[in-house]
Amino acid sequence: MTRKERYSYILDYFSANQPDVQSELHYINAYQLLVATMLAAQCTDKRVNMVTPALFERYPDAQALSAASVEDILSFVKSVSYPNSKALHLSEMAKMLVRDFQGEVPDTMEGLTALPGVGRKTANVVLAFAFGQAAMPVDTHVFRVAHRLGLVKDAPTPEAVERQLVRNIPHEYISRAHHWLLLHGRYVCMARKPKCQECPLNSICPSVQ
Repeated sequence: MTRKERYSYILDYFSANQPDVQSELHYINAYQLLVATMLAAQCTDKRVNMVTPALFERYPDAQALSAASVEDILSFVKSVSYPNSKALHLSEMAKMLVRDFQGEVPDTMEGLTALPGVGRKTANVVLAFAFGQAAMPVDTHVFRVAHRLGLVKDAPTPEAVERQLVRNIPHEYISRAHHWLLLHGRYVCMARKPKCQECPLNSICPSVQ
């Protein structure tokens, strides 16, 4: 099977079986998605969704968050992973949004990655799902699944994986393909105990072979 055929097989499967895949983070606008994604780094979406309702009620926009102390923000996010650094990053991010972007979340990679605590993966999440751009966030799940399924080769970094995926996935599928690969890695192709016997892609998976 060529790599082109492999991509076609996998995309055809997911588009037929998971056509309306959605993020498991809860949000209603770009600001909420940015905050939730920052909190989700090395933390479960389930835990983040437990924290954000009260956080967003107290700080509904960047202006409100920028006026909060780090200690106040920490009191809302203390149950997530690395709460101290995330509270600090949220405070600094909100201040920059107000100061440099009139309180609005930027819709460019350059603008987003200029924000404290925002890396390329978080920026791609916001670009894809808040602004509808064809962006491919690569987290640990996408990185692992892309390698195991043979979708990438000689791609040692998340950015290298991103470049190869974007080059081979049709434009209209890119954002959905992120969710397909992420959820496949979260629930089927797990890091330690992948469910290979249950995987619908095991017949073409080079890792199974």
